[in-house]
Amino acid sequence: MMELPPGGLSEAKDEATRAALIEHGRLLFTKPCNFFFAAQKLEQLPEANLPEVAFCGRSNVGKSSLINALCNQKALARVSNTQGRTKQLNFFELGERLVLVDMPGYGYAQAAKSVKEDWQGLMFNYLRGRPTLRRVILLMDARIETKPADIMAMRLLNEAAVSFQIVLTKSDDAKPWWLQKRHEEVQKLARKHTAGHPLVLVTSSEEKTGLDEVRAEIAILANPPMPGLIHNV
Repeated sequence: MMELPPGGLSEAKDEATRAALIEHGRLLFTKPCNFFFAAQKLEQLPEANLPEVAFCGRSNVGKSSLINALCNQKALARVSNTQGRTKQLNFFELGERLVLVDMPGYGYAQAAKSVKEDWQGLMFNYLRGRPTLRRVILLMDARIETKPADIMAMRLLNEAAVSFQIVLTKSDDAKPWWLQKRHEEVQKLARKHTAGHPLVLVTSSEEKTGLDEVRAEIAILANPPMPGLIHNV
């Protein structure tokens, strides 16, 4: 079996390795993904048995839509237009190899201080203390400029020493010249943080673009699918 680079696509040195990573991600996300737990308090968190990847971002950034698209389901994660809804962590088990965690949207007041308020207690304690949390996927809207709330989120993730990777959403609604500019800008932001992953991905849940790359990046963090696959993480 081909050895998969632990850094994912950013360490793929040839097309064969990249293709193997993409296929690895595709196979993982063909497995059942089911909601199994919701927590509103730290003591309610489920037992940490599998690696976890958490999704976070500003309210209405398209987080639920992206999770649904990645898992090839229409209503796995609730899509809501209501900003600032109940603050809870929703847990989904994927193929008995990984847990996806849907975090509530932050910054609906469009102020950086709201991120601190939203992530007081449960959110920050989860990020800082969860032993199985492998990465946070930080979603940012490709159509608009970076908000103070996003800067604060990156700062808090960095302070919590949690690896995060930026994924741009809603790219189908952005002009090509703007999308390139936005991508370059966000890459520079990620590199300013020691916890930031260097590879920024661009997605559209509507057009299903960029999903293969996100799946590949997540799959490298999951438990191995079977004995015999060399999987250094």
